[in-house]
Amino acid sequence: MTTPHVAPPPERFNFARHLLALNTTRASKTALIDDQGQLSYGQLADQVQRFAGALAALGLRREERVLLLMHDCSDWVVAFLGALHAGVVPVAVNTLLTAQDYAYMLGNSRAQAVIVSAALLPTLQTALASQTTEVQHLIVSRTTDPLPAGAHNFSALVAASQPAQAADTHGDEPAFWLFSSGSTGAPKGTVHTQANLYWTAELYGKGVLGLRESDVVFSAAKLFFAYGLGNALTFPLSVGASVVLMAERPTPQACFKRFTKQKPTVFYGAPTGYGGMLANPDLPKKSEVALRLCSSAGEALPQDIGQRWTNHFGVEIIDGIGSTEMLHVFLSNRPGDVRYGTTGKPVPGYEIELRGEDGKPVPDGEIGDLYIRGPSAALMYWNNRDKTRDTFQGGWTKAGDKYTRDTDGYCTYAGRNDDMLKVSGIYVSPFEVEATLVQHPAVLEAAVIGKTDADGLTKTKACVVLKSGAQATESELQAFVKEKLAPYKYPRFIEFLPELPKTATGKIQRFRLRERETSSA
Repeated sequence: MTTPHVAPPPERFNFARHLLALNTTRASKTALIDDQGQLSYGQLADQVQRFAGALAALGLRREERVLLLMHDCSDWVVAFLGALHAGVVPVAVNTLLTAQDYAYMLGNSRAQAVIVSAALLPTLQTALASQTTEVQHLIVSRTTDPLPAGAHNFSALVAASQPAQAADTHGDEPAFWLFSSGSTGAPKGTVHTQANLYWTAELYGKGVLGLRESDVVFSAAKLFFAYGLGNALTFPLSVGASVVLMAERPTPQACFKRFTKQKPTVFYGAPTGYGGMLANPDLPKKSEVALRLCSSAGEALPQDIGQRWTNHFGVEIIDGIGSTEMLHVFLSNRPGDVRYGTTGKPVPGYEIELRGEDGKPVPDGEIGDLYIRGPSAALMYWNNRDKTRDTFQGGWTKAGDKYTRDTDGYCTYAGRNDDMLKVSGIYVSPFEVEATLVQHPAVLEAAVIGKTDADGLTKTKACVVLKSGAQATESELQAFVKEKLAPYKYPRFIEFLPELPKTATGKIQRFRLRERETSSA
C-alpha cells in the first residue's frame, strides 16, 4: 500500500547514492556532530564513496555481510552508507551485548569483515576467539593504539582509498540487517531492502514528523536500532538537517548536556528515558533548550509522562509504535493532534487491522492483535523460516502487540500478545495497570506479569520500582489502582525491586520477570 503523494523509488535504486544526490548543494553544511568533531555533507559524501572503494579493494563482494559493532559517531554513518553504496550488506548490532552474543551473530550472518569501535575491540576479540568465523578483515574505528595484526584503522583506510561508483542495486535487494531487540526472547536477523529506508523517510520522517533542513536532531535511541537508524540517519539526512551523535549511554545528564550545548530542535527518546529525565533534579528549564518537537517509541508512552513533559517544555511528544520488522513507526500521533495515552492513527501509507482469535477484525473498543501492511516490511528473518512465515503473512506483518481502537480511529496499546493476562476469563492489559501505577507519586516504574495463585488461577502481579527516597506499601498501591480501574484489574501481588530488566532501548523484558517468577515458585 502506498500513498498518492509519495512517488515510489525507481526499480534500480541505491539508497546511499540517493541520499548523497539529495545533498549535493549542501556540501558546506554540517551533516554530523559527534563527540570528536563535525562532518559536512561534502565530507560525508567523499568518505562514503571512499569507504565503498575500500570494501571493494579488500575483496568484499555484493551481498556479502559486514558486522557493524560501533558506538554512535560519524564513522558509523560512513560505514553503513558506504556498505550500502557498495552493495555490501551491513549488519548493525547492539553495542551492549556479550562476546557470546557477537559470536552467534558472526556465525549467523557469515560476516566477512567487522567494523568495530576501539572500546568494543576486546569483547569482539573474545567472540572471534571463541569459535571459527568467516571474518577476513577487521577495521577499527576511533583509535590511536597499536592495531591487532592485519587490522585496519578506519580513518586511514578511508583516506587511502579511491572513491567508488555506487552499485547498481535493485530497490528490493537485501541491503542491511538489524537484529530484533529480544524483548520476547532470542534476537532474529531481520533483512531489509534498499527501498525500505526510502519509504520510512518519506512517509514518517517527512510526512508525519515534518522534519526540516533547519532542524538539529538528537536521538537517545542508538543507530543500531530501527528507531534510531531512522531518527539519526535516514530522516535528517533526507532533508539536509544536522545530526547530533553521542557515543555514551543516554543518561539524563548526557541528554541534558546535548540539549543545552548543541541545542537540538527535535529529540527522539523512549518512555523510560522521558520518565527518568522528568524525575531528575537537573532537568533544564524551557528557556535553556531549543526543542520544537519530541518523539517517543519503543513502548507506549504513559499519558502522565507526556502531559508533564509538555507542561514543562511546551512541546509535544509524538508517540508512535514501530518495529524492527517494519523498520520504523507505522502507527502514530501527529504534531498538533496528540492524544496522550493513545498511539494515534496509522501513518499515511500504512494500513492496520486489529484481529480477534478467529483471525477476523474486531469491533471498535475490543482488544485485537495488531497487523500492519505497508511498503517498508522486511523480507524475512535470516535462517528462520518458521518465524518468518508466522510474522510475514502475505502483505501483512503480525506485530505481536494487542491494541484497541476507539470510534474516532485512535489506537491504544494493550500489551504484547505474550504479555496479555486472562484473569477470571477476562483479558487484562498489563500496560493499563502499569500506566496507572506510575501515576502514584512514589512510583518510578512498574511491570505487570501473571502469577499463578494457590488455586492454580492467574492473577496480576506488579513489580514496582520506587523513586529515590520515596515509600509506599503494597496495600496503598493496590487501593490506588482500585480507585482508577475496574476492581478485577488491580494487582493481587506487588513486589518492590531496585530495577526492572530491560533491553538496551529501555523496553521492559517481562519475560525475564516471568522466568524469575517460575524459578522461585
